[in-house]
Amino acid sequence: MEILLALVNVPLNDISLHYTKTHRMKQFVAAILLLLSVSSFAQTDSITLARFFETALAKDKAYSDLHDLCKLCGPRLSGSSGANKAVSLVEKILKAEGLDSVWLQEVKVPHWVRGEHESASIIYTSTSKNVKPNLAIVKVCALGGSIPTPAAGLTAQVIEVKGLEQLTKINPADIKGKIVFFNEAFDQSLRVTFQAYSKAGPQRWAGAAEAAKYGAIGVVVRSMAQHIDDWPHTGSMGYKDSVNKIPAIAISTQGAELLSESLKKDKNIRFTFHTGCYTLPDTQSYNVIGEIKGTERPNEIIIVGGHLDSWDLAEGAQDDGAGIVQSIEVLRLFKTLGIRPRHTIRFVAYMNEENGTRGGRKYAEWARTSGEKHIAAIESDAGGFTPRGFSLEGSDTIRALVKKKWKTLMDKFEIGSLDDIGSGADVGYLQGNAKLLAELHPDSQRYFDFHHNARDTWENVNDRELEMGAAAMASFVYLIDKYGLDGE
Repeated sequence: MEILLALVNVPLNDISLHYTKTHRMKQFVAAILLLLSVSSFAQTDSITLARFFETALAKDKAYSDLHDLCKLCGPRLSGSSGANKAVSLVEKILKAEGLDSVWLQEVKVPHWVRGEHESASIIYTSTSKNVKPNLAIVKVCALGGSIPTPAAGLTAQVIEVKGLEQLTKINPADIKGKIVFFNEAFDQSLRVTFQAYSKAGPQRWAGAAEAAKYGAIGVVVRSMAQHIDDWPHTGSMGYKDSVNKIPAIAISTQGAELLSESLKKDKNIRFTFHTGCYTLPDTQSYNVIGEIKGTERPNEIIIVGGHLDSWDLAEGAQDDGAGIVQSIEVLRLFKTLGIRPRHTIRFVAYMNEENGTRGGRKYAEWARTSGEKHIAAIESDAGGFTPRGFSLEGSDTIRALVKKKWKTLMDKFEIGSLDDIGSGADVGYLQGNAKLLAELHPDSQRYFDFHHNARDTWENVNDRELEMGAAAMASFVYLIDKYGLDGE
């Protein structure tokens, strides 16, 4: 507007009055047309984003896909029959959508099996020789990758620590021959629950290896969750070849509270648990890939995706069935609305994120030699809750550009939270090979109610929240595709 006012108020000089007025009018009209053009583009983008949301919510197709993925395939831990079924199902869905190409990418994956049902109890010390010790049964599950207990189970006294750091401050003689109980709870003061997960998570992954250094014979880890309930959460753990391998289980947060209180009253109580898990040789599996070819830059790729595998305690609806169907929906929305992208939009369903990330690594290795240029890679792996925006990983220039160009428009659809807190586990392997890595950032407050436990089922996903996330991803992809990340 300032430009127009300046043009209107330019004083006349000695040049021909007729010429000057005509010239000024041409400038005035040109400026109006420029502003109208800019306004028109902004309006067109807003209309397109609105159509993404309207179409996703009206058709509810992602929710239907999620039902089939959960109910027809079940749990999808890599190497399992459920994972194999999921590969076939997603390939079938992509082909039915009429994408320009669909293919499977081979990847060798680990095959860990939970085996027979786990059990555990707190054994209270009896003060009378004529009374048997009292037992309190607690809910537990083996951590993914753990070795089993002996056939008769494992029983020993317990020593409690609040995380890995506290373990290093205890006399090794007080640990030897005992079960270490890692009881670092989620930090409830943190607004973003994933930050609490990152803070407490090392005790789950490294607890067994670290405790074994001091002669522990087993570990019990507090489940990674905020609420006090009776649902144990599994998850990946690792060993070190240089130390003895010992069995590792997760205990529900309610069980952890009980065990901690019991130890305060009697440090001589014992804990017993039994697991029957085992590891089979690596097996052949696949990433599932499908794409819409770009009309102008077909060798420049924008990726959307999630991980196809899930833990074995439930259907993996939030983690990460939601991300799979949301990413498929992005391509479906482009096709439904007749939007032909400039760049190629590629969907990737990564196998084995939960206990190895081999699918993400395999795709990244292939991408480095494919001769293609990756513009952006967007992942959905934080649940099917109400979308807030995206976490961004890339250069300062790229991240600033994204915020400057599109935050205002994205704010209109309540998806403009653009945080510099990294990207997803699978797309992270494309660092250095893609300008921008991002992850859909849904509201996180309820995610760890379901994460890695038996409640992660289709019934616990809200269809409208799920579809909103898909539309948010389609919106972000649309803006990147239309305007690029370097002023192209």
